[in-house]
Amino acid sequence: MSLLVDIRKTYGAFTLNVRFETEDNAPAVLGLLGASGCGKSLTLKCIAGVETPDEGRIVLDGVTLFDSHKKIDLPPQKRQVGYLFQNYALFPNMTVRQNILCGLCRETDKARREQEVRRVLALLQLEGLEHRRPHQLSGGQQQRVALARILVNRPRLLLLDEPFSALDSHLRDKLQMELRGLLADFGHDVLLVTHSRDEAYHLCRRVAVLERGRLLAVKATKALFADPGSVAAATLTGCKNIAPAHKTGEYEVEVPDWGIRLQTAQPVGDGVKAVGIRAHYFNTKTAQNRYPVAYLGEMEEPFEWIVEFRYEGQRPGTPPIWWRIPKDRRPQTFPPALGAAPVNVLLLYE
Repeated sequence: MSLLVDIRKTYGAFTLNVRFETEDNAPAVLGLLGASGCGKSLTLKCIAGVETPDEGRIVLDGVTLFDSHKKIDLPPQKRQVGYLFQNYALFPNMTVRQNILCGLCRETDKARREQEVRRVLALLQLEGLEHRRPHQLSGGQQQRVALARILVNRPRLLLLDEPFSALDSHLRDKLQMELRGLLADFGHDVLLVTHSRDEAYHLCRRVAVLERGRLLAVKATKALFADPGSVAAATLTGCKNIAPAHKTGEYEVEVPDWGIRLQTAQPVGDGVKAVGIRAHYFNTKTAQNRYPVAYLGEMEEPFEWIVEFRYEGQRPGTPPIWWRIPKDRRPQTFPPALGAAPVNVLLLYE
């Protein structure tokens, strides 16, 4: 199973320019992670055939879906691509069963149609809901009906565009667990568009980071979180503390806004632009990269404290630094200094 996407498309002042491939050793979920307006959904629409790139190629399992040079542009119904829209796009006047049958509009064998409907009803735990209409379903049930309508046609690629955006947080977490199991059994590649680092981490084997129409990185998910490589990727993966920096040694950077120098575990490249330290990485006992700090305030969360502080030599007007502490590890008094291990200093190059 493999997908190659290498396309360009211009919309007014916005230009999409992306190239990536899925791994062909095993089906997997590739996340497209980025802020709103970065081109994630436009990329999906080009793959599905809803939008047409200005130039480039899209190849799925050796079949060319689009090639501007060869003038190939398969219509959406011939691409064997299933596309789940953000709002699910269910027909409100149809029952669950009728909505699912819409995915089999070109299947003329009645026995085959019935077999496939039963299969996806069981797969997505929708049995007993066949005669309900969308307004009679919960948000999670609506999502499963929309997926059933796609899967009934056995697509070779599944595109999910912000599939949890319409759900509340409790249902979102529950359905992520359900969807992870479903996608593992799907047997084909999946592209998941999201702006949520949690969704990307929970569901995706690899993540592609997009910013303003450009692809910044494609990495294994855990590798991306450990070493995002750019300011945009660090921000999208949840790093709260980012500041400009420049190289002062093979394993050292200076951070003028914070008034400190940091030792790094990785060699510092000449093009380093900034550093990041995740809020969980500060430690009262770490001796390395340890500097005096001043307490500013704190905010309680259900299971953690967020503490704001400044370095002693930090420039006035620069943002405070966040330190996240599990409630059972919160010190009785604020420490006079904090450290961060060199391995936890993120080097950012864009």
